[in-house]
Amino acid sequence: MKYVVLLGDGMADYPTEKLGGKTPLQCAFTPFMDQIAADGTLGLVDTIPAGLNPGSDVATLSVLGYDPRETYTGRGPLEAASMGISLGQNDIVYRCNLVTIGEKDSENAFMADFTAGHISTQESREIILDINKELGLPPYQFFPGVGYRHLFVWRDAPSSPETTAPHDITGKPIASYLPHGDSSQEINEIMRRAGEILLNHPVNAKRKQAGKKQANSIWLWGQGKKPQIVPLTQKYSLDGGMISAVDLLKGIGIIAGLKVFPVEGATGYIDTNYEGKAKMALDILNFMDFVFVHLEAPDEMGHEGNAAGKIQAIELFDEKIVGPILNKIGAFGDYRIIVLSDHPTPLDLKTHVSDPSPFAVLSSRKEENKAAGLPFNEITAKESSILISPGHLLMEKFIRDWRSFVS
Repeated sequence: MKYVVLLGDGMADYPTEKLGGKTPLQCAFTPFMDQIAADGTLGLVDTIPAGLNPGSDVATLSVLGYDPRETYTGRGPLEAASMGISLGQNDIVYRCNLVTIGEKDSENAFMADFTAGHISTQESREIILDINKELGLPPYQFFPGVGYRHLFVWRDAPSSPETTAPHDITGKPIASYLPHGDSSQEINEIMRRAGEILLNHPVNAKRKQAGKKQANSIWLWGQGKKPQIVPLTQKYSLDGGMISAVDLLKGIGIIAGLKVFPVEGATGYIDTNYEGKAKMALDILNFMDFVFVHLEAPDEMGHEGNAAGKIQAIELFDEKIVGPILNKIGAFGDYRIIVLSDHPTPLDLKTHVSDPSPFAVLSSRKEENKAAGLPFNEITAKESSILISPGHLLMEKFIRDWRSFVS
């Protein structure tokens, strides 16, 4: 049996007036996801436990079969695993975004762009390394990542403050969302000093000259200590691979025992290498039992409130990833393939919400499919009357117990 997980990050949405009262999934042309839903089993999965932040970190842990209430410690340490950063028992890792703050020198400072204009990896690497030269003295360290996404490690940290994800406050004044509570004075001071370094940084000077947004601040959030997780590969006695452009997903994959397979041209944005991801997934299935393919683009479009872009991202996911894999997976023998969204990222809100998301599973074994003939979207998934809650039960059913679940 081969197991394939195809995840369109933030693909789910709410009906919006931007699309005549429909969701992007309802508007998008998705014949392959519709085929999986119509011929397989369609439903909703509740990936975000009550009280936890509806982030991709929590949601992906659920999708892979981990109860986030027991395993989630923060986003930072998950990304640290991807980057090969060694952590001690008392080290705390923060996600470090390069961001654009509007009205930076006034009391009206606001989060203008949590991606600093989707700054390139090359530009941001130069910035983060320079910040580390100035501020990276024990016990602090900065590590460059991909695009606007980086890490800050506080070794043997005494405690950590309350923080807020920058993508949750786009366009909002930042004053009430700055780190607060334990150790917040130190963290805010680090952010302030980094802003001074960025004020006249050569990369920002070039970006300003080119009419691009400047990375004029860092934003520290998503902190936590190293989690303790039993690898999925050990739990189910299988070999598996992870395909993603995003350090968070790579890190979760590594902790889950999956081997990360890089794809040239994978960007974590709408311009990513879709075809390369599909080809890599099929190559992996030649020698592994399990493959997880992640696409970040729908989530990014949701954060931008870009309706046309989100529909395009969903259609490219269907055409260039879902379709090629679905059309060729039969050559490997028995299989189960699941397509899903980890959480909704509504266009009108521009941030994540915790509502259940649609999933669809197609098995090569006909008796394992309900075959209700419904297309893949939020509305039909709700009509199916299938809800898997808590969401971490989905993977157990998908791998071990799908036949009894649908019978």
